[in-house]
Amino acid sequence: MVPTAGTLLRKIWDAHTVRRLPNGQTQLYVGLHLIHEVTTPQAFDMLAAEGWPVRAPHRTFATVDHILPTDGQSRPFTDLMAETMTTALEKNCRTHGIPLFDVSSGVQGIVHVIGPELGLTQPGMTIACGDSHTSTHGAFGALAFGIGTSQVRDVLASQCVALSPLQVRRIEVEGPLSPGVFAKDVILAIIRRLGVNGGTGFAYEYAGSTLDAMSMDERMTICNMSIEGGARMGYVNPDATTVAYLKGRRFAPEGPSFQEAADRWLAMASDEGASYDDRVSFAAGEIAPTVTWGTHPGQSVAVDELLPDPRSIEGPERLSVEAALAFMQLKAGGAIAGQRVNVAFIGSCTNGRLSDLREAAAIVKGHKVARHVRALVVPGSQQVRSAAEREGIDQVFLEAGFEWRGAGCSMCLAMNPDRLHGDELCASSSNRNFRGRQGSPTGRTVLMSPAMVAAAAVAGEVVDVRRFSR
Repeated sequence: MVPTAGTLLRKIWDAHTVRRLPNGQTQLYVGLHLIHEVTTPQAFDMLAAEGWPVRAPHRTFATVDHILPTDGQSRPFTDLMAETMTTALEKNCRTHGIPLFDVSSGVQGIVHVIGPELGLTQPGMTIACGDSHTSTHGAFGALAFGIGTSQVRDVLASQCVALSPLQVRRIEVEGPLSPGVFAKDVILAIIRRLGVNGGTGFAYEYAGSTLDAMSMDERMTICNMSIEGGARMGYVNPDATTVAYLKGRRFAPEGPSFQEAADRWLAMASDEGASYDDRVSFAAGEIAPTVTWGTHPGQSVAVDELLPDPRSIEGPERLSVEAALAFMQLKAGGAIAGQRVNVAFIGSCTNGRLSDLREAAAIVKGHKVARHVRALVVPGSQQVRSAAEREGIDQVFLEAGFEWRGAGCSMCLAMNPDRLHGDELCASSSNRNFRGRQGSPTGRTVLMSPAMVAAAAVAGEVVDVRRFSR
């Protein structure tokens, strides 16, 4: 009998299925559980209340990132909540024998940056974390998904989690990207077309010649924002690029074992002829530098495109567009380019890697930040920060007038001191532009690539990065 061609999702799902539950969900074994200081205190408290140990501490790894201050990281933190949560994580990791990558480790950083950096993230895995952007790890050909605090407890206690079956949508992007267009523009274009709820009930499989040519950093940016498109997870099939990235990483197999692992990883890729529930295609050459204009990531336009006019829209979407334009203080049918920015933020698990900083620095070099702009660069990890400093990237930013910070989530979610004030407009390389996301209930966020953020910081307004010579 000829075996049926399968998708990567089906292969990994079947390999990690413990049992099918009466409610239709699948109990999946979790190969890697990543934890941080914010979603774990209550989970560990629930564990302690039942007297349960951590089932697989060798498959559990911790870091501090969300609430960690990025401007001065000596202990104790001046932020009482940050100190309390960090202390709780430290205590729980000691109690249960869980490795913790804290500020003193030299490898601390955003959980979705350090997992791949350290080689913890590998193809064929199921990966869970109490953070929605766990989908980032899908770039390696893993099934990676965010979970809530009660599920963090469940995984700590049993190393398993219950998930509903998913459909698979294959999203193919073909052709070379135009100058000034980056992975961030690609995923914003995908979300704009398919919608913020378009992925409900789906896993997104990203493919095509554009993805094939991307670095692992770029693929991580794409997979990171699958959640903003409503998908439960997103992934890219493992290939030679994946294998090359993992070779020599701290937790990756070594010697002959590495080649054995590589062969196994590559076999996890979706088979030729695999069946999909839906397929969508994009032409990379049609994607331009993109900027969000509204209050969710699906509300975006090309930087040289006009904003929508609600009068041309019918149905409930019209009210949504009207409300978003009003909140963002934008004129219907006007231009996003030329909008004055107050803050520029380069960082986050979406775009805080070394390649992101290189792209932004290439724009900034030889320029100064506009006098009215507060500009921050927050590396995604201590390793990213150190590598950037070895290359002199930090000096490029500092000489231009940016602040050079310690590693952490920072202004992506403003659970720390990095936040907007009043109705400031922030050009941000992060992943969400919801109302209040960056700390102020009236603060406004426009999402874009790191290079576009750098250009906006220098120009003092939203500007087409293609105006800057490279």
